[in-house]
Amino acid sequence: MFPSNHQFSGQPRALAVVETTTASIQVDLNEASLVSRDEVQNGGFSEAKSIMESSEKLQDDLRMLGMKIKQHEDSLKLLRNQKNKLDDTILDMQVMLGKYHSSSSPGVNKDESHLQSEHETTEQILRHEKSAAGILCQLKACHGSQASHLSLTKDVLGVVATLGKVDDENLSRIFSEYLGVQTMLAVVCNTFEGVKALETFNQDGCIDKTSGLHGLAASIGRSLDGRFLVICLENLRPYAGDFVAEDRQRRLDLLKPRLPNGECPPGFLGFAVNMINVDSSNLSFVTASGEGLRETLFYNLFSHLQVYQTRAEMVRALPCISEGAVSLDGGMIRSNGVFSLGSREEVDVRFPKTSTMLEELESYSETEKQMIEMRWQKEKLEEDIKRELALLNTAKFNFERKKQDFVKFLAQSSTYATQHQFQAGRR
Repeated sequence: MFPSNHQFSGQPRALAVVETTTASIQVDLNEASLVSRDEVQNGGFSEAKSIMESSEKLQDDLRMLGMKIKQHEDSLKLLRNQKNKLDDTILDMQVMLGKYHSSSSPGVNKDESHLQSEHETTEQILRHEKSAAGILCQLKACHGSQASHLSLTKDVLGVVATLGKVDDENLSRIFSEYLGVQTMLAVVCNTFEGVKALETFNQDGCIDKTSGLHGLAASIGRSLDGRFLVICLENLRPYAGDFVAEDRQRRLDLLKPRLPNGECPPGFLGFAVNMINVDSSNLSFVTASGEGLRETLFYNLFSHLQVYQTRAEMVRALPCISEGAVSLDGGMIRSNGVFSLGSREEVDVRFPKTSTMLEELESYSETEKQMIEMRWQKEKLEEDIKRELALLNTAKFNFERKKQDFVKFLAQSSTYATQHQFQAGRR
């Protein structure tokens, strides 16, 4: 910035014109060495005074224009931050509405009696009677809460399909298909000690069929065939970021996808890991290192899997998808560059559904009203941004024009000084 009490001297001096966010503009006044004291004494005082006054006025003008540029840039930054916050809020509301509307997608029965319940999920698991999950569910059905106190099962939290719920039938079908039946039937243990208790080996290195889960199966007249998945929470790499503020479900505060223009892709509904609801009975569960089910189990199952309204919208958002995506109409991208094509697979073990349709309808009606208000605010902000950008461009244009005037003035001052030095030398 320019000092307000600037004075010219006989020594060369560099003048900093103004500093903007785009460049630092500096004008060298070495060639504008003003009239020497001898010249002033010899009658050049009035000309030197005029030059000083003109210089100070141009400096003041440039300084004021520089301040205007800074003010407009600060205002733009503030408005854009406000718009980004509104975009995030609107997106969160779209996720809620998308969950509701997904239940009206083709192939989804809206009759409450046909929606997946916890009992139905258990029945589906029990049909896999030779699976580890089926045997554990059979044990729980026979012995109730006492089953969790057995040394073999006390470290078992449950089966993947029973540890999460979703808001509608369509999400249940899509997430279950994405994970596959083997993962849906995976047994979840808290520690590796619990994993070791499920299967032991004899001296020959073969599975001991009389102990562990194999022995338990034999005791109830079942046999455990083939391999089965066991997930050990303490050995998983947990989510290490922040959580959504004031959210009882402790959803993960994941960075939403953005197109090159800064907008969120149309049709984006949210991340699968945050669309899983953890039962209140499991919300208080934490591992020895303090992590819950969402940031361990479900983050490792879904990671940053994105959910879109339609397949077409999912495909258009490909540049924003890095770790897979699914759409409510059956589209599926397993990972970057890996597409799952063909007809949808009906997985016979699915996540149960949570709240009733009536509660959802009341909640989503209120959300729709709020979103209309938010969109109006966003439109107003966009107009304010356009106006502020126009004012910034005008200020920058005026600054450049005034800077050119100042450069011309310096050139003229230099010529004037040279002429008077030549005349003084002749005298």
